Amino acid sequence: MYTGSLWQVAQDITVLPYGIKFSFYVIFQAIGVYFNLYFLIPHYLERRRYAAYLSLLMVTILSTASAIVLGYYLGGSFSEKSVAELFKMESASFWSLFKYNTLSSTMASMALAMSIKLTKNWIESKRKQEMLEKEKLETELKFLKSQFNPHFLFNTINSIFVLIHKNPDMASESLAKFSNLLRYQLYECNEQQIPLSHELSYLENFIELEKLRQDTQVEVNTQINPLSSPTLTIAPFLLMPFLENAFKHVSQSKSTPNWIDLHLEVKAHTLFFSISNSIAPAHLAPDALMDYGGIGLKNVKRRLELLYPGQYGLSIQKEGGAFGVKLELGLRQEAGVEAWVMT
Repeated sequence: MYTGSLWQVAQDITVLPYGIKFSFYVIFQAIGVYFNLYFLIPHYLERRRYAAYLSLLMVTILSTASAIVLGYYLGGSFSEKSVAELFKMESASFWSLFKYNTLSSTMASMALAMSIKLTKNWIESKRKQEMLEKEKLETELKFLKSQFNPHFLFNTINSIFVLIHKNPDMASESLAKFSNLLRYQLYECNEQQIPLSHELSYLENFIELEKLRQDTQVEVNTQINPLSSPTLTIAPFLLMPFLENAFKHVSQSKSTPNWIDLHLEVKAHTLFFSISNSIAPAHLAPDALMDYGGIGLKNVKRRLELLYPGQYGLSIQKEGGAFGVKLELGLRQEAGVEAWVMT
């Protein structure tokens, strides 16, 4: 091993005996490192063949360290001094050179190379995992959204078809409102977050459309307080399943009141949304709550879990002849949304 200044070490390397020894270190340790990184690790360690990997790694280290010892003797053959005198050692036996010089150096180079390689592999694996999770999340959100849209479109088109025969004027008005809703779906909801004001306008148009097509008189009471900030955003179609569910399952009795109550307000970037509706006696059974709402409520629950983890509170209950939903949701505020709303 060298002692003294780096300049002295650099000068010694240029001398033939020392250069030969240094070349053996560089060449054989490089061979051992590359053999471990690109053959042993892919074929044994990554395939969880741990016993075979450790055995072959030990053989590689011992073989590399032994080969480097030969560099000392080859370098000494070009000098008039003995190996011990040339390299300033007390003993120049094979075992002494192997134990105190080449083995420790080889193990250190192997460990350093492995740590760099495994760290790099871990970073790449982590990056790929994050990309896969992101793609999975986006795919699932698109799937959940696609489940909802065709269901709504089918119901609305079917309602307009019924109105064409009963009341052409109402059908024409319904078609105009439906056109606005469709434009909203096709052109304004391609982002993960949209202005909350757009979502509220969509809900109001939907309510008006549903009022026109109801066969039985349903009293719809809505209270939507003015927004505190125009830059608040929400995931598109997040509130819609609750409203659609209320109209779908509201009681249709001719002897008792049929009603839907909706309340929405925003306080300190928190959305408070509640909607309740009267339900038919057939839905009063205790086990009917789990099936109430079908795929729409299941989808919106899943979307809340994906988009707002730990940022929402949702309660669904049935009592006193009514079905109710309450949602508290932490809203996001994004710069530039106000200008978007004004365009």
